[in-house]
Amino acid sequence: MSFKTLRHGLLGGAIAALAMVSAAGTASAAGELNIYNWGNYTNPELIEKFAKAYDVKVTLTDYDSNTTALTKVKAGGHGFDIVVPSANYVPIFVKEGLLLESRPDQMENFKNVDPQWVDVPWDPGRKYTAPWQWGTTGVAVNTSAYAGDPNTAAIFLDPPAELVGKVNVVPEMNDVIGIAIMYVGGEPCTEDKAVLRKVRDTLMAAKPKWQSMDYGMTEKMSNNDVMASVNWNGSTFRIRLNNPKVVYGYPKEGYVVWMDSVAVLKDAKNVENAKLFQNFIMDPENAALISAFARYANGINGSEAYMPEDMKTAPEIVVPAEFKAAGKFLPTCSKEARDLYTAIWTELRK
Repeated sequence: MSFKTLRHGLLGGAIAALAMVSAAGTASAAGELNIYNWGNYTNPELIEKFAKAYDVKVTLTDYDSNTTALTKVKAGGHGFDIVVPSANYVPIFVKEGLLLESRPDQMENFKNVDPQWVDVPWDPGRKYTAPWQWGTTGVAVNTSAYAGDPNTAAIFLDPPAELVGKVNVVPEMNDVIGIAIMYVGGEPCTEDKAVLRKVRDTLMAAKPKWQSMDYGMTEKMSNNDVMASVNWNGSTFRIRLNNPKVVYGYPKEGYVVWMDSVAVLKDAKNVENAKLFQNFIMDPENAALISAFARYANGINGSEAYMPEDMKTAPEIVVPAEFKAAGKFLPTCSKEARDLYTAIWTELRK
């Protein structure tokens, strides 16, 4: 649930190689580690710390969506050791035989995982994945353009006059369609044709009122290039630090809650280094480094002591009580539901 470039900001599509070698650290594995993660989502300090601790050369490659990551990994020949899928995609990766049962639940730092993130539906007991970050998908609104209620999906599904032609929709199918389904009164992963017809009609009617369907909102909204967008909470937090006029809205009709987790790929060439990384990120101080950069919560107990002070009360991180019930985790939808959503999405993207 997850910018996230991209959930989160600038997507540097190409590979960003971070090679840091040091003799420091007593548990030296040496070698390499190739990480495939969402863009602008990985703290360079975290990578440098891991590289120095274990004498490992780390290469980071960005992707912009769960679908992109799944397609690339399924194609093979990618050279990645680690991927960071969202909760509703983990079971798909597992079913496709793409993940190694790396057993984070047996690792030293697993004791730090908050109990609510241990026996999760997408990976019961955590046999495959270690928590990375979790958050919400709502809307970001620049109050200099629109002073009305930001806590509604109507911001992009029925834009007020002040925002017509100034709204962006991040092209993340599951989040956008999930919010649209809840907006018209349905439940995530519905296969109800009547509900999905309303979703399709609502999206198609709204599209002419949008400015764009793009990622990179951390930069674009910071610079007033876009006045409103479907966006992730951590990205919006980063925008607000640059542009105080931007607020985060929790759609009262329903918004998406997500968690991204670190998994080791079945065809990883550097399995032991990948497992070391899973254990490494479950250390509270290291988990705090992850959050301090991308500005999302992490699911690791004890990390709060190392977190930036401004995250402890940020409205983008601390969900207001009146909106908590509206947040829903996206389950892993059936193939039929996914096919129906893809058909709507394909038409919308034409």
